Order: sequence, then C-alpha cells, then structure tokens
Amino acid sequence: MRKLTYYIACSIDGFIGDPQGDASAMYAFVDEEFLGFLVAEYPETIASPARRQMNIDDLPNKRFDTIVQGRGSYDIALKEGITSPYAHLREYVASRTLGESPDPNVEIIADDLVGRVRALKAEDSAYDIYLCGGAELAGALVDEIDELVIKTYPIVQGSGMPMFGSGFAITQFALESVRSFGNGALVRTYSRKR
Repeated sequence: MRKLTYYIACSIDGFIGDPQGDASAMYAFVDEEFLGFLVAEYPETIASPARRQMNIDDLPNKRFDTIVQGRGSYDIALKEGITSPYAHLREYVASRTLGESPDPNVEIIADDLVGRVRALKAEDSAYDIYLCGGAELAGALVDEIDELVIKTYPIVQGSGMPMFGSGFAITQFALESVRSFGNGALVRTYSRKR
C-alpha cells in the first residue's frame, strides 16, 4: 500500500499561510543549504516551472509519482497561466467547483475524495502520493494521511491558515526524524500511529 504524505511548510505556530493562504513569507528561508536538501531529498515537490528554471527538470522522482492538491493551491498556478504545475507527476485537484480540467495532465476529483485517494493508495507503485495542500483538503483526508513531512520556518504568524482545516479530533503520529538547518528551519517527519 502506498503512503499519502502531507508535505507542507508552516510557521512555528502551525500556519501554512496568512488568512488568505499566502505563504510567501516563508520563501525567504529557502537558502542554498535548504534548497540543496529539497533538491536532494524531495525533488519532485518542486513545481515544474521552478525545476526548469533551476535546470533540474531531468531529475528523476525520488519519493512521489502522484500529487493531490486542493483548488486553492492549484489556483496559485492558474493565476500565473500554469495549468499543469507538477507536469512531472500525475496531478489530481480536489474541487467541486472547477468543472472541466484546464489541462489533460490534471484530473479533477469532484466527489468521493476519500474513495479516490484510497484507490490511489491501493495502486501497485514504488512511489508514494504527495498531498500538497491546502488546509481544507488535509482536514478532509486526515484519516488517510500516513506520513507528515513538516518544513517549519522560524516565524510566528499569530493567525492564518492552519495546517488542517477540520473539526477537533486527536490523531496521533510518531516522530521519525528531525533535521535542522542554519537558517533556523526544521524538517520534521512523522508517521501515523496505528
């Protein structure tokens, strides 16, 4: 069974963006050391336009071959005219309002999100599934998430978009690893406690 990995950036106080979802304050912490780690360990999580700009478009996928993202996350690319932001992966966008996909590489999941993600997890593949966000999508899929990879940046936002947009429920995860960086960022990996 493939894992669904919620790979996300957040502030120290657990917000993945400001109240409108803008996460650009975190970009300031992506220095040479941190970017080197991301390219070496999670190359497929770098969007296709950035991969081309960095001349790493030919890097093979290391962990993921599929991405599931919410409409809000996808809209960031659409506003820039990018209809397939992760062209090197199979792309799924959870949306009840988008209608028809603007790109043949992007499949819209309009209903039975949990069922569709369970079917993706049941596929025979050496790669896992990258859950990109946002908060509502992560909240809807919290029971399906097998792993958390949380890039924590050394800022406090005070309010904003939480990591999970869901009702109160305690879900336990076990800490697997922590990596710290000179810029103050941490990357923590957790696995679901079963």
